[in-house]
Amino acid sequence: MLKNIVNTIKLTKKSDKEVYKQHLRLVLFGFATVGLLGFGIQFIFATISPGMVFK
Repeated sequence: MLKNIVNTIKLTKKSDKEVYKQHLRLVLFGFATVGLLGFGIQFIFATISPGMVFK
């Protein structure tokens, strides 16, 4: 197993600045999307009165 780990580390290469920026942008976009979706669901259920949901 240790040999496989060493071989994997040898095969990897450091990302250049543009690739790093692209991955960072995608991750931040994903966080923002999930956050906005959660906020929207929370907001909708906070504004609906309980009687309207269970009729």
